[in-house]
Amino acid sequence: MNTFLFLGNFGAPEIIIIALAILLLFGGKKIPELMKGIGKGVRSFKDGINGIEKDIEGAGTDTEKKD
Repeated sequence: MNTFLFLGNFGAPEIIIIALAILLLFGGKKIPELMKGIGKGVRSFKDGINGIEKDIEGAGTDTEKKD
């Protein structure tokens, strides 16, 4: 199935048109800055998830030691 939510058929021509529209809106200089910001956000999100997982694992081992 080649449907993407409500967009219907979403193929290569549509992706190219969207990419060209983004290039026209933001320009060639702003796109790398935008991608850099998105990359930092994703990295921060992953670090936060890993920190929470470590806290949960640490809390589980702490309760076992107290008993």
